[in-house]
This record gives sequence, structure tokens and C-alpha cells, in this order.
Amino acid sequence: MLKAKECFVILLLCSLCSYSQIKHGLRDEMGRHVIPRGFVVNTNDHKGEVFFNSDDYTRMVRMGANTQVIRLELGKLSDFPGGQLEPNYLLKLDSLVTLGKNADIKTVFKMTVYGVDKFVWEEFWQNKKKEYDTYINAWKVIWNRYSNNPYVMGYDVVNEPRKLTMNISYNDLTNKYLIPLYQKIIDESQKINPDKKILIQSIFMNKGEGIDNNQYAEITAPIKRQNVVFAPHIYQNKIDFIKPVMDRFDRESDLLKAPILIGEWGFPTFAKTDTVISGKLGQLEYRELYIKTAEVFDQMGVGSIKAWFLGNRSMQNFLPGGPSTWSIFSDSTDAGTVERKYITDVISRPFPQAIAGDIQNFLFNHATRTLDLNLISDNSKGASKIFIGANRHYPDGFSIIINDDFVMYYNPIKNVGLETYKVPKGSNPSDFIWDIHAQKLVILKWPFDKETYNIKIVPGIRNYK
Repeated sequence: MLKAKECFVILLLCSLCSYSQIKHGLRDEMGRHVIPRGFVVNTNDHKGEVFFNSDDYTRMVRMGANTQVIRLELGKLSDFPGGQLEPNYLLKLDSLVTLGKNADIKTVFKMTVYGVDKFVWEEFWQNKKKEYDTYINAWKVIWNRYSNNPYVMGYDVVNEPRKLTMNISYNDLTNKYLIPLYQKIIDESQKINPDKKILIQSIFMNKGEGIDNNQYAEITAPIKRQNVVFAPHIYQNKIDFIKPVMDRFDRESDLLKAPILIGEWGFPTFAKTDTVISGKLGQLEYRELYIKTAEVFDQMGVGSIKAWFLGNRSMQNFLPGGPSTWSIFSDSTDAGTVERKYITDVISRPFPQAIAGDIQNFLFNHATRTLDLNLISDNSKGASKIFIGANRHYPDGFSIIINDDFVMYYNPIKNVGLETYKVPKGSNPSDFIWDIHAQKLVILKWPFDKETYNIKIVPGIRNYK
């Protein structure tokens, strides 16, 4: 017969083994388990320059952002034909990084090939005029400028590389050209800032050559470098293909030995979508599509960056449904305030932003408005942050239920912060702080360390009042 203490140990081990830590969360400088989420921030659009202020970043925070991806313009950083280094552009980048820092948002820079006279991928891959060196020299401007800035997390080094007319397979283009280029870029970057993350993508396939409605070619060879993050894009509008595409990305992640951070996502919305609720291209269709995508992201534990944090000064017209945009606001200004709520309420769903410990799994159920989070605590890593977004998801208040024996709630009518219903002996409710400005729950210290926790955020204050 097993003694009671032995039974307890076995039950504890079984409990710890019933979860497996998510493999795609990143770690910050404190060692916390982090889920990056946020927006692509453009420095220009089709109408010209784009400008942001602190109110825009507060809006980002209240939509759950802890990460921004700033799109760089190659023409303002390089010696490619038509381009040159522009000091004022660097000052603009500084201001965006600082706005992010002041809002507790980390920055990733993404290089685009905009702003040069022309960029020919077929010529670039051949590297006959040392195009690789010119490209890397543009990156060195950024690497040197932000190497010691802890709020710059990393660099998305080649955005949507193309094959176009090259007479080569996607597999050969990837293995012969793309992977060696990544290795060269990473080696040069790590001479300057070895601790920064390097985000990599796969080849953007030509129109009509996608597989399973996925326009991005599969990576079939490892990069064999450290601090690499796989940052694929998914603009999937076929709901049945979302999980198969993400499963393929997961396999590529294993090959690369790199966690996934979705670098861009969210099928563009059409002008029609803003005006109709149901039917083809209607808001209900978009909401369902976005919810399904969000659930797959959450179940895999991946971070995700939504394009774009912009108003709607212009639309593009390259899809069969007519004029479309990735902008999440419908204002006819560069920085908007009028949300396309049929997508923004999904983008801004509750999630664990930074956890002192190990996230085992999490999921926000849109039907019940319940966040379910499992973790193992580690108080040596500092404070934890859970984005709740009560202003949009819980206007009826919310309750925090931890392992069924710790219950606190927020009553928006009383608006006095968190109130306590019950807590286990030895725990301190004052370690749990509701930040109404940032719409997040801050846990200064978990009640018990190295403990397995199930945390639920549920709507309403139930019968606790």
C-alpha cells in the first residue's frame, strides 16, 4: 500500500505531466514566458507619410498590444538606385520606438523593398552587383542604432521574398539562395547585437501557385543559427484551411528549431464589408473567420501581429471582391479611431502577455467570453501580466477564478478595483492589481511558487456581491 504522502507526490507529478508547455512562446529579458501580440505600424501609406502620437499607442495597449512591427523602407536606408540614407527618417523611427517603450510595447523592425527606383528579385538573388552587401549595409544602420535598446526585440530581415520569373523551383530557390542569405544576414547581425531575435519568412509564391490556399512556400532546410524566430504570414480566407496551414508551419518550426510568431495575419476587408452584416463578404463571415484563426493561434500558443494599425485613407484593388484594405480603422485619416469592430474585438481578445513561469496552454472562448489559462509559477521571474480588455469584453464585470479556491472580481458599477470573495490561507489579494488604464491584470507575485495554476477569467460577478 502506498502511504498518503507517496500518493500525493504521484498525483502532483501526474498533474504536472498532464500539460505540456507551449513551445512557441518567447522569453523576455527577465525569463518570463511571453506571447507577443500587436500590430504592423507603417511609416507611410499610399497617400504619403503616416504619423502617430501617444494616444495611438494607448489605444494599441488597450487593444492588447505588447509588440509593434515597424515597416522599414529600403529606399530611406540604402544605396540601392533611387535610395539614400535619410537622417530624418531615423529620427522618426526613434520616435516610434520611444512611443512603444513609453507604452510598454516592444519593437520589431521589418525591412520592405519600398522606396527604391525598382527592386528586381531575380537580379537580387544572383547578387552580381553585390546586392546582398548593399542590403545588409542598410540593416547595419538599424542594428548599430538599436543594439543596446532593450525595447527593440529583433528584426524581420526579408519581407515576402519572391521568385517571380526565375526558372527555378521554390524548393531550390529556398535551399540555394534564401537559406544562405539568411545565414549571412544572421552572422552579420550577431556581430553587432547577438541577443536580438532574427525573424525569418519563406518565399511568397506567384499568384495561382499556392498550395492549400497558402501562398507561402514550405521551408525544407534548417538554418542552423541561434535566436531565430519563424515569422510566417497567413492571410487565409478559407476557414477549413486555417489549421492545416498552421500545422504545416508547425512542422517547419520543428525543422528550423525556431518558435513561431505570426508576422502578419488577417484577410483584408472590403469596402462592402463595412456596410453589410450577413452574406458573402459580410461582417458575420469575417468575424467567424477571424475567430477560427484566433482559436488556432491560441491553441498553438503562438504570438501574432495584425496588419495594419492604420486609418483608411486609401484602399487597394487587386482582389475579386473590389476595393479592400488591411487597415483596422475605417477613418479616412492616417491614424484612425473608428474600429472595424467585427475584427478588432477578435484581435483584442484576452490572453497571457507575460507570465512569471511556464505557460502550459491557454484559450479564449468567444462564445462564453472565458479565458482559460494553465501555468506553472516561478516568482523569481518578476510580475505577470494578463490582458483582459474589460472595456470591450466584460462591460458586465469579470471574475478571476484560480484553482477554484481563489476568487476575485471587478464590479464596473462600483469601480473600486478588484474585490475579494475568497482566498486560500497564505495568499495575498493585494498582489493582484487591475490596471484599468492598460486593461490588464498585473500579478506581482503568485500566492505559491512552483505551483500548477488554472486561471479563468469569466464574465460577470456571479453571486460574489
